[in-house]
Amino acid sequence: MTTTQFDKIYHGLAADVGKFRIAVSGMAWKAEEGSNMVAIQASDIKWAQWIRVARNYQLRVGLKDRSRETFDGFVREDHDKLAHLLKQHFSIPLETKEVSFKGWNWGVTDFQGQDLAFLVSNRTAFELPLTQVANSNIAGRTEVSLEFATQNKKPSRSAPDEMVEIRFYVPGTQVKGQRGSDAGSQKSDNEEDGEEISAAQAFHDMVKEKAELGQVAGDIILSFDEVNVQTPRGRYDVDMYPEFLRLRGRTYDYKIMYGSISKLFLLPKDDQHVLFILGLSVPIRQGQTRYQYLVMQFNREEEITAELNMAEEEIAKYEKLKKNYEDPTFEVVSGVFRALSKKKIIGAGNFQSRDGHPSVKANLKAVQGDLFMLEKYIFFVSKQPTLIELSDIHQVVFSRLGAGLGATAARTFDLKIVTKNGPEYTFTSINKEEYDHVNGYLQEKKVKTKNEMMEGELIMAPDDDDEEMQSVASSGEEVPKPRLGGDDDDSEEDEDFQASESDSGSPTDSDSDSEGGQTASDASGDRDFMKAAKKGKGKGKAAAPKKKAPAKKAKGGDSDAEDSDGGDDKPKKAAPKPKPKPKPKAKKGGDDDDGADKMDVDEERPKPKPKPKPKAKEDEEGPAKKKIKVAD
Repeated sequence: MTTTQFDKIYHGLAADVGKFRIAVSGMAWKAEEGSNMVAIQASDIKWAQWIRVARNYQLRVGLKDRSRETFDGFVREDHDKLAHLLKQHFSIPLETKEVSFKGWNWGVTDFQGQDLAFLVSNRTAFELPLTQVANSNIAGRTEVSLEFATQNKKPSRSAPDEMVEIRFYVPGTQVKGQRGSDAGSQKSDNEEDGEEISAAQAFHDMVKEKAELGQVAGDIILSFDEVNVQTPRGRYDVDMYPEFLRLRGRTYDYKIMYGSISKLFLLPKDDQHVLFILGLSVPIRQGQTRYQYLVMQFNREEEITAELNMAEEEIAKYEKLKKNYEDPTFEVVSGVFRALSKKKIIGAGNFQSRDGHPSVKANLKAVQGDLFMLEKYIFFVSKQPTLIELSDIHQVVFSRLGAGLGATAARTFDLKIVTKNGPEYTFTSINKEEYDHVNGYLQEKKVKTKNEMMEGELIMAPDDDDEEMQSVASSGEEVPKPRLGGDDDDSEEDEDFQASESDSGSPTDSDSDSEGGQTASDASGDRDFMKAAKKGKGKGKAAAPKKKAPAKKAKGGDSDAEDSDGGDDKPKKAAPKPKPKPKPKAKKGGDDDDGADKMDVDEERPKPKPKPKPKAKEDEEGPAKKKIKVAD
């Protein structure tokens, strides 16, 4: 038997060089180094093409199973010799395929078997294997994006570059089913007559159809219908194959290789729902948005009965995989994913919030979500999930940046996570009752923490700690000195009060009181608002709340006059608790003037022995406060 050999030939895209031989029985290629070998029987060869490629010339051989084999490295002089051998041994001609070298980026697409060819002036510019298409999405009205599965499952620095995405601009419209040789010819004319769709949509549908030709229906192991996917939002059918899974939605289809799944999470969202989350090393895309996490939500009470389309011998190769399931849906889905992807499922840790949940409600920027405290991670689950490893955290800072925003903000705190690599994440609006639980979790994990919540604690401080907290809030300022001079028009008010030993002086005019209170309130800003809020919070004891009078400012621009009127005087009736208000309004005359800062509050309760409190300066700390005692 005569055999013809060609040296320095490459098989496919491999970098290994070898020898190519042709005989009557068929053709074969064997690498010079190693044991790689490819053999093709003569009965399987259907056609042959000669095409110019990067590595000289290529012999492309088509097989009867609609696949093909390529061999590069032939020189121009080998054409006639190969043509004669193919005609002699296999009775097939060697077709020469012209290639375009113009470099144009506009042309015509043509689906040739399992390849997508891009033609320029009726010559092939490039070809794309549809079997390697992972996803096909419409990126806009006229753009179709094709994403390809990577061939190197374990990327390394020595691995060659691979194309992972290409986009086609497909303008115009097209009658549905226009191509008679394609799938449209199988549909009735009554259904499709006159129906126009965008050319991009028609191209997208054709890619989806051709890309699935290599998959047989029997390859599907298990299929889940109408799965509620939170990210990317929508309902998808999930088809499980031996090597990959496919998400089929109304608009988008995704092909996800099991090798691209990096992590699996099974976390309880609430008492009714469970979240199953896939972490992807290769994000999926919708337009310009990339999704690194696939979040599925299941009803805790929903159950499913399923049977895997696999033989018992195949099932035995996977760990913890069963032939039949009759369990809650989330357990079946997570169990099948765990077995096929060969990844462990990360569950909720020992952390519990005040309500017994493994997460706390929080906001990241303007996005609300659940902040899970896991064994090795802090996982923020939202529309855009964020995963932070505990080993990557430099420190965690507790703060209350919104202390001056009112009573609602005073009930929450912020959590800033500073990572070792540089990025910072600030989680806001966390309930203050969760502070002890979160802090205890971080201390247990030996994470460095820092507390900057002092101002926030002032608002919620109990009444017994007023003196200590006030000294912190005023930054150690001395008690303002009494103002000398001023009008004495409020003498009637003095009769209702009993001067304290530590106070002296006389009150100012009520008109000046109102005007000065407003001016001081405007100048004081958030500091005044914070202190006003403090007086209205945390006073649930039998003692009457301490009352704050508006600041009094002399016409000549002197310092506060509140200490000059005897700040520890006692009124006949206890003052009600004020609510936080930036600009208190004053009323003229007697006890009405003292109640200028009053709001609608609970019933008054007598307070036996209030403690004195240091006063802050008006021009630095806001309006001064006046402490009064109930008259005997």
